[in-house]
Amino acid sequence: MPADWLADRRTEAAADRILDAAEDLFRQRDAADVGMNEIARAAGCSRATLYRYFENRDALHTAYVHREAQRLYGTLTDRVAAIPDPAERLVEGMLTAVASVRANPALSSWFAPTARPIGGEMAERSEVVPAMVAAFVRSLGAADDDSADRQARWLVRVLTSLLMFPGRNAAEERAMLEEFVTPVVLRLPSTPGP
Repeated sequence: MPADWLADRRTEAAADRILDAAEDLFRQRDAADVGMNEIARAAGCSRATLYRYFENRDALHTAYVHREAQRLYGTLTDRVAAIPDPAERLVEGMLTAVASVRANPALSSWFAPTARPIGGEMAERSEVVPAMVAAFVRSLGAADDDSADRQARWLVRVLTSLLMFPGRNAAEERAMLEEFVTPVVLRLPSTPGP
């Protein structure tokens, strides 16, 4: 009997359909308030089917975060690819990440001040998010592997902080990144902001 060569593709499509349904619900309400029953209903599947693909809500959240982080990383790297200056690329990359999350209602719900801060929790537990940020740090040419990994974990915390506690405006957020983040990551002397 030949192996089912489409099995992996069907599994991936089913998981994506479930994650798409979850995303629709995350757009409507804080992600922390969306339950597995609601996701199964929105995906048009049974709870048993949902649990076949995601053993619990945490696993579903992790899969969703990793999928969206990969999409966001693609957008970010495309946006900053033509910027030659590492300091400018770092600031633009971070601002692009923050703006992309804020512009997406499904993602911004993960950082809603009215709910449990699951965005921060997921960023802390994820292995994928810091790995992508570490790759970005390495692309700046300023860090060895160990340092890049530590800087990436710190930058994830900075991004999470900006998402949960925004600056007064875009200019202030840019100034904070230029004054406090860029010198640390790129090992530059700090320059006072405006």
